[in-house]
Amino acid sequence: MRRNIFLYLFLFATLWIVFQYVHNSKYSANAEKRITNLKQKLSDKDAANGMIQEKMNLASGFTLAGNVNAQEYFEKSDLDIDEVILKVSDAVIEKNTAQGNDLISYKGDTRDFLVNSVQVLNHRWIIADFTDGNTWGEILLRYFINEDGTIDFEVADELLH
Repeated sequence: MRRNIFLYLFLFATLWIVFQYVHNSKYSANAEKRITNLKQKLSDKDAANGMIQEKMNLASGFTLAGNVNAQEYFEKSDLDIDEVILKVSDAVIEKNTAQGNDLISYKGDTRDFLVNSVQVLNHRWIIADFTDGNTWGEILLRYFINEDGTIDFEVADELLH
């Protein structure tokens, strides 16, 4: 009797060990497959992120913050680049009134055109987009910072979509 109990225990332990081995090997293979898939997804995302970063670097060349040559213009004066960008952008947007923006020569259908956003391209050019709620457009401006800190604008071109 005792011999049969040990035989059954041995068979049960053997089956249990075989079951654990098969289960763990399948789990391990499945985990390796998931890890490989996640690594592939991560490398794809890194590649996409690299392309986006490249595009951002290329696009930032057309901003005052990314244009070293334009920044050299302001090194002669004691103006900080971020302050210049903020001051010039604010000056364009401050021209928005209830009667529209006097930099924009177009008249809107329902209301006057107002500037929405401004991008300072370099030490002399600004591009801004404007809308009246139905129609959109863009305006290219020259700007000049005077000795007294005021900013003068000159419309180079405007476009209505």
